[in-house]
Amino acid sequence: MSENTTWPGMQFGIFTVSDITQDPVSGHTPSEAERIRNTITIAKHAEEVGLDVFALGEHHNPPFWSSSPTTTLAAIAAQTERLLVSTATTLITTNDPVKIAEDFAMLQHVSNGRTDIMLGRGNTGPVYPWFGKDIRQGLPIALENYALLHKLWREDVVDWEGKFRTPLQGFTATPRPLDGVPPFVWHGSIRTPEVAEQAAYYGDGFFANNIFWPAEHYQRLIALYRQRYAHYGHGTPEQAIVGLGGQVFMRANSQDAVNEFRPYFDNAPVYGHGPSMEDFTQMTPLTVGSPQQVIDRYAGMRDLFGDYQRQLFLMDHAGLPLKIVLEQLDILGGEVVPVLRKELAKNRPADVPDAPTHENLVRKMFGDAEPRQATPRANRGDNLTSGSPYQDTPQPVGAAFGAAATRSA
Repeated sequence: MSENTTWPGMQFGIFTVSDITQDPVSGHTPSEAERIRNTITIAKHAEEVGLDVFALGEHHNPPFWSSSPTTTLAAIAAQTERLLVSTATTLITTNDPVKIAEDFAMLQHVSNGRTDIMLGRGNTGPVYPWFGKDIRQGLPIALENYALLHKLWREDVVDWEGKFRTPLQGFTATPRPLDGVPPFVWHGSIRTPEVAEQAAYYGDGFFANNIFWPAEHYQRLIALYRQRYAHYGHGTPEQAIVGLGGQVFMRANSQDAVNEFRPYFDNAPVYGHGPSMEDFTQMTPLTVGSPQQVIDRYAGMRDLFGDYQRQLFLMDHAGLPLKIVLEQLDILGGEVVPVLRKELAKNRPADVPDAPTHENLVRKMFGDAEPRQATPRANRGDNLTSGSPYQDTPQPVGAAFGAAATRSA
């Protein structure tokens, strides 16, 4: 089994959407090269201030730069020691599930297990035809593609036939997952109950974006996921694996934070020119103020959503310059997260799972036994020396998810 630092019961980190936005204060717009370099610096600093996770989105259009997240995450993993690298969305609709299986298994190996993946359909409609897909089939594609991805990571030799890609016969995705255990999967959603259902069906994690909508909206999605997680026999509703997004901007004096962040809020394409910053902070988890205000707001997330496993913050968007982002991380890691760790650990039931890591997934699969390491057989490109521990693991069957998961040639 790979060895690295064990994360606490709950993970805290940051995510980025990789936007390239003009700084409305200085007028400077970074180049792609500058923004990419700065993002790697931000990720490294996240580890330095004691955060657990860095997650990167996927986009294929300006003004975003992150078209190949695993490449960037591998570079970050090579320059860090304990940071878990993840995606803030991997497009399960327009990426080939075979390539996802290969890319993230490879990232597992080069990061020594410090990786997981968040799947989503994305929020850019034109991306579908760019990759030869029909947006009207977005949800069925997502279901079928994940059924295949799930199978590719758990079966050494795959025979498969579906509706949206060519069949596979005797196919082995390489490399095999590190220690025989696939990366943990989060299913991310802003608005779609079918995604919560999919996460529950497979017993995977559910990540609620928790940025642009009121809490009541995400409460419904998370409650549905917890209920269906229990329905499919994975545990109690309280044992379902939940992650939340968030947004903050902090200064020691709350009015200083408001004054400094206002031009960035007002000019950012993602939410500028709409509700006022005061209305937006009231309606959503965006918190602009002192560290204590952030602590109070996010310590209250458990009251809204129950005990959960991962909290990520969006910190580097809207044209904020690198210097300010690093200052924000200093406050987050130095003053906010240590208190939140203690607050959210208080009275946490013993049967609520810790945040998923490669180490605890390996332990769950193999116990004290040595995990499997795949070795290809000589002269056999379609087989390996040992069977997958998942090969005979029964999967629950239900609705479209069961149909997609069991479809084979």
